[in-house]
Amino acid sequence: MPAASPLPAPEAGARIVRVDLAGRPYDIAIGAGLLSGIGARIAALRPGARVAVVTDRNVAERHLATVETSLREAGIAASNVIVAPGEKTKSYAGLEQVTEGLIAARVERRDLVLALGGGVVGDLAGFAASVVRRGIDVVQAPTSLLAQVDSSVGGKTGINSPQGKNLVGAFHQPVLVVADTAALDTLPARELRSGYAEVAKYGLLGDEALFSWLESKGREVISGGEARAEAVAASCMAKAAVVARDEKETGDRALLNLGHTFGHALEAGAGFSDRLLHGEAVSIGMCLAFAYSARQGLCSGQDAVRAARHLEAMGLPTRIADVPGDLPDTDGLMTLIAQDKKVSRGALTFILVHGIGKAFIAKDVDAASVRDFLEQARAA
Repeated sequence: MPAASPLPAPEAGARIVRVDLAGRPYDIAIGAGLLSGIGARIAALRPGARVAVVTDRNVAERHLATVETSLREAGIAASNVIVAPGEKTKSYAGLEQVTEGLIAARVERRDLVLALGGGVVGDLAGFAASVVRRGIDVVQAPTSLLAQVDSSVGGKTGINSPQGKNLVGAFHQPVLVVADTAALDTLPARELRSGYAEVAKYGLLGDEALFSWLESKGREVISGGEARAEAVAASCMAKAAVVARDEKETGDRALLNLGHTFGHALEAGAGFSDRLLHGEAVSIGMCLAFAYSARQGLCSGQDAVRAARHLEAMGLPTRIADVPGDLPDTDGLMTLIAQDKKVSRGALTFILVHGIGKAFIAKDVDAASVRDFLEQARAA
């Protein structure tokens, strides 16, 4: 597969991607069927630790028994905290449920929290682990495509505020990530497409060769097989390299937010509901970032069309008008954009592009030009 660096070869049924943080490196294991062996991996990593599994009802029905059996066979004592599925669980109420559940389970600092689920569970469980007893280590076991290629890697954890997405949280790196690609076979098609937006993001922001590969192999990534495993590994390698350089987003890690400033505003405007999944919001946001860049003369209109055409071909929304139901007016969306984490002293920061694979951080973006662009984009 065309990529910035060679993909790791499978070892013992898994590809291993190393996140090389100074003093705190950890592995991402990628492969089919890995949940059935997660107990052995945890026992080798942290002998004698107990495990508290945090998951949601939907994932519990599909995968909790497999994980519990694996932990039991490895001699690991385990408990669980089961939350409601959906973005609305990533809230103060959800955080209270998980933290109180971990405390009730008598989880100690030397034990582990295992986040079993998609991005919501990973962010929520990771944040809870960061604050209970002032910090418990976490293992991420992502079961959605979006979580496997993005949110489980890099240590960003948190919850949503009524005023915006991911505004309350902490950096809390996992000690291990286990990405079982077979778990993706149980996902609805819409969830897979949503996760695919984050795969495409890596090509659009920094690797045109990867994006070209996805243009020919994208449907195979969605349907499964070797192309899916390759896409997960390539995405993890891309993110691992950025995180190793800039763990706490003081520099170019912000590039990973391509499409997210617009996207997060749309998610908040849709009430963090099933009307608009995170990857769907990112898809629209990336199209808006490319279109705004083209309008500012930063990239060609052809690149903007190419990006949108591929995402649309993959069944993803690409326009604000694709969001069902009502959204805030343009001024309301601008208020939400002003709450973005990249805003500094009131100045807007966006991830814009010079072309496919050529994202950059644009500071002090003129709010009036963004508002005028949004006004026209809403009508498109």
